[in-house]
Amino acid sequence: MIFDLLRPALFTLDPERAHRLTVAALKAKPVSPARSSGRLATQVAGIAFPNPLGMAAGFDKDAEVPDQLLGLGFGFAEVGSITPLPQEGNPKPRLFRLVEDRAVINRMGFNNGGGEKARARFEARKHRGGVLGINIGANKDSADRVADYAAMTQMMAPYASYLAVNISSPNTPGLRALQDEEALIGLLDAVLEARGDEGPPVFLKVAPDLEPADIDAIARIAVDAGLGALIVSNTTISRPPLKSRHASEAGGLSGAPLRSLAQQRIIDFRKATGGEMPLVGVGGIASAEDAWARIRAGASLVQLYSAMVYEGPGLPRRILRGLEKLMKRDGFSSIAEAVGSE
Repeated sequence: MIFDLLRPALFTLDPERAHRLTVAALKAKPVSPARSSGRLATQVAGIAFPNPLGMAAGFDKDAEVPDQLLGLGFGFAEVGSITPLPQEGNPKPRLFRLVEDRAVINRMGFNNGGGEKARARFEARKHRGGVLGINIGANKDSADRVADYAAMTQMMAPYASYLAVNISSPNTPGLRALQDEEALIGLLDAVLEARGDEGPPVFLKVAPDLEPADIDAIARIAVDAGLGALIVSNTTISRPPLKSRHASEAGGLSGAPLRSLAQQRIIDFRKATGGEMPLVGVGGIASAEDAWARIRAGASLVQLYSAMVYEGPGLPRRILRGLEKLMKRDGFSSIAEAVGSE
């Protein structure tokens, strides 16, 4: 209710400024543990998740409020993308609300304070618990991006429940080329070597803008490498019909218009992996029904971000309540039992 009252004022602000105010408000919020019904608990890649709903990377780029996000009801929070060195990202303006479409376009460009600042924050919270994913990236001007990912793996592994290797942002030139078969094998070899045998599971975040042959190759490589999960998917560079005046802005599109494409990609990767690889469904999830559809299609976990812009901080708990009702309606006793049941 409070968010509904504040939203008109927030929407008069530049989106990036409004986002910074939101993070500042969360920083002032007392940290409280996530609460959820045991019926929604699930295990993926050896990690016990209190519930299957997570905050996607991009909201908390510098790991300033992971515990506050967990306190909103999320079963896990993924922070980042974090790069070895600080970088400003792309020129402003670079974040756009497409209100009529309930969507967002961003071309942020991995803006963050760098690995060392993030590590200090992780060190300060390392005894708090909770499932924390750390999304790692490479610096835009790096001479060796694979080396950047390996360095970030070593730096962040001690603090992460899982590491998310992000090679699918459309806002760093050339980054998506790392999804090509030969490049991907080399990258994952370097990351897994840097992690060592005792490190956290490695998740790979892929783009939705993939051809069938790309999907098959990525699935095969991920399974062969023994990754913990595939995160499907990042923002899209495609443009379905949109109403907003910002529709032609460059960058990655997220929110409601991405829903059907992201749903299809879960189906595609479920088929390509033969169900051997856990999937994290992301893109266009704004309700319990959206989350449930993604789970029934093959996602073991789901994430959201853009929907929070329009629905506010009460959304996670609304989705969790709805998931419990949908599980009961459809006769499932656990999230794991429902995964891929369609």
